[in-house]
Amino acid sequence: MIEEMRLRDLGVISEATLPMGPGFTAITGETGAGKTMVVTGLGLLLGQRADSGAVRAGAAQASVDGVWLVSEEGAVAERVREAGGDLEPIGDGRAELYLSRTLAAEGRSRASVGGRAAPAGVLADLADALVVVHGQSDQLRLKSSAAQRQALDRFAGEPVREALASYREAYETWRALDRELSSLVTDRDARAAEAAALRATLAEIEQAEPEAGEDTALAERAERLANSEELRAAAALARESLSSEEGGADVLSLLADARRALERAADPALTALGEQLADLSYRAADIAVELSGFLADLDESGPAELAAVEERRAILNGLVRAHGSLDAALALLESGSARLAELDDDGDRVERLGAQLAEAREVLDARAAALTEARTQAAERLSAAVTEELHALAMPDARLLVDVAPGAEAAHGRDEVSLLLSPHPGAEPRIVSKGASGGELSRVMLAIEVVISQTDPVPTFVFDEVDAGIGGAAAIEVGRRLARLAEKSQVIAVTHLAQVAAFAGNHLSVVKANDGSVTKSSVTRLEGAQREAEMARLLSGLSDSDAALTHARELLAIGAVQG
Repeated sequence: MIEEMRLRDLGVISEATLPMGPGFTAITGETGAGKTMVVTGLGLLLGQRADSGAVRAGAAQASVDGVWLVSEEGAVAERVREAGGDLEPIGDGRAELYLSRTLAAEGRSRASVGGRAAPAGVLADLADALVVVHGQSDQLRLKSSAAQRQALDRFAGEPVREALASYREAYETWRALDRELSSLVTDRDARAAEAAALRATLAEIEQAEPEAGEDTALAERAERLANSEELRAAAALARESLSSEEGGADVLSLLADARRALERAADPALTALGEQLADLSYRAADIAVELSGFLADLDESGPAELAAVEERRAILNGLVRAHGSLDAALALLESGSARLAELDDDGDRVERLGAQLAEAREVLDARAAALTEARTQAAERLSAAVTEELHALAMPDARLLVDVAPGAEAAHGRDEVSLLLSPHPGAEPRIVSKGASGGELSRVMLAIEVVISQTDPVPTFVFDEVDAGIGGAAAIEVGRRLARLAEKSQVIAVTHLAQVAAFAGNHLSVVKANDGSVTKSSVTRLEGAQREAEMARLLSGLSDSDAALTHARELLAIGAVQG
């Protein structure tokens, strides 16, 4: 619900504050005073395209600020927070949402959502959840088949909502199976080629029988074999130094001599050092043994082993070049078998998917039929209810037909929904936008909104001269219907008819003043005698006519009692 809207330098309005609130607000004023600028400003707050021509002459920029009352949770609050904005909690789960839009004379515009700068697109995202606008150039928001179908579904309520949810579940299941089967059949040759290539690759890896880390170990072995003579000389010299086979002085004999000398001294400190020398002797002996083993290994190896190692490395390097690393080749060997089994199962999968698709189609057909039946029943009720409203709106012979016909299969079902109007007996029902005059179209639109709002109310309706082309008793009924609509939704109507304004609980007047050079307009809330005078002006063009004032008071009394 819009609590308040402030306009500055927009069109002929220099500065104005519009207090809205719940119920029915009527906005009136002289021609050219700027009533439509209220709708223009609201459009800016709802993300509509900004036109720099709307900036007041001589002003650098125009601005519009709005305060909405919304729920602290829900789609609106979530979108605001996604945009980085905040809500102002006021209790009872409600919060105030501040929106603003500025439009520079040179064409640039800026938007703010919940106190945070945001693209105008965020305002547009919020629009559908906040307000429905019926303007003079867009008398019927239900022009498209999709919008008409959605209107029927809104009116139908839970029966269609459940049937539609059930249908969509079946539709998505059927589509997923259909896509999978189509892809399988279409790509059969490609999948066969993939299977053949994968089979050859796996055979190559299996034949090589690689082991994790084998390439690194072979590289080290090849390096050792290639430098065997240098390694043999170094190892032999080290072993001879530690333990000489020719009986010469070596490390082990020198350590033994040193240890014995310390032991003969019979000193505790020297004895302890002798024990450390014993440890050194054991470690030196172990190293000498390992060096002997190393030399024995080199003696057993030869050019033949080096050739075998290099041959094995060549095989593994081929796998590395093909797959990036030996680990990648081993991983493919592990995962490729499952993929190959999947590819080799194509024939059986096609058969299984075909059977599943047939079953899914049967379920989809049944749920589509149930959805169509629910919509058809709702269409009959909607047709009757709107037709009754049209009779009350001074269209006694008009009949609205909500037609549910077979259409293309889609996520919303298989139904093509059309709103058809027969304005008088014998007339062939035609699409509403083509079968009604401007005044009739206004009443049809209003009747539809009044009926649908009983089951699925919209937070706020804004009507820009919904009474165009009508008058007299029909205008009174329009006012009465707007008041009824306002029982469940906020209604704001720009009107030039006193018969409509009489039913408003909140009457705002756009007042035009002329300072001799520039026309300025502001907005005033009317009560008591001021409202009576404005009603008289709407009726006769004269705010002080006794006859008009008497008529105005009669209309206000009707509005107060019957609205």
